[in-house]
Amino acid sequence: MTATTQESTQQTAPPTRSRLRWVLGQVLVVAVGIVVYFRIRGITDASVDVAQSHAHDIVSFERWLGLDLEGAIQAPVASSEALATAANWVYVWGHWPVILATMVWLVWQHRDGFRRLRDGMLVSGFLGMAVFVSYPVAPPRLVDLGLVDTVTESSEAYRYLQPPAFVNQYAAMPSLHAGWDLLVGLAIFSAAATVGLRVVGVLMPVLMVWAVVATANHYVIDVVAGIALALLGHAVALHLERQRKKSRTGAGVT
Repeated sequence: MTATTQESTQQTAPPTRSRLRWVLGQVLVVAVGIVVYFRIRGITDASVDVAQSHAHDIVSFERWLGLDLEGAIQAPVASSEALATAANWVYVWGHWPVILATMVWLVWQHRDGFRRLRDGMLVSGFLGMAVFVSYPVAPPRLVDLGLVDTVTESSEAYRYLQPPAFVNQYAAMPSLHAGWDLLVGLAIFSAAATVGLRVVGVLMPVLMVWAVVATANHYVIDVVAGIALALLGHAVALHLERQRKKSRTGAGVT
């Protein structure tokens, strides 16, 4: 092996100790971000009347657009135990557990993919929190729309994954369940080396979009807003990635 080859190998494969320090640093950043997200989301003291009023405004807007599909989407779920269980499982286990598992995989194996996901979630999460604080919205399950709260009725797991003290039930707008699952799906698809994983990356956000509406946790407009913020966050993440690559190139690092 030549000296040049050895140098290149050292640059592309950092020592395990150095990699571990970087991984632990990223874990700390993500952990702090998650705690801040839940604390801000949980301590927002929304008026019930204001949240209900905003919810009715959203329903009226959806009807004007012809997008008031919540009842039609939940109807098959409400009449089928199997579909209700599937929707609950996707909503509960297809969000934070999948996000964290994907981040663990990416932070060790695909640094660029991890950075894109991290930055996209931080940007969209910050914007989402601003909306939670300034425009509280009661979810469909808490509005007189004749919809069923399938998660609360059938699943205790969600209360352990997101304790009530950290959850603001009037933070329906936007749906970061849908938005962040889209970011995770993009990250999995771009980093996957197999067709199976790419299929997972495509299907996961699609299933979450269905689940958040079918379980009466979000309106269709919430989903649209969540996806829009996620795509904005992804665009910012791509810009930051290009800037990092320019910096490395300018410093002579390949």
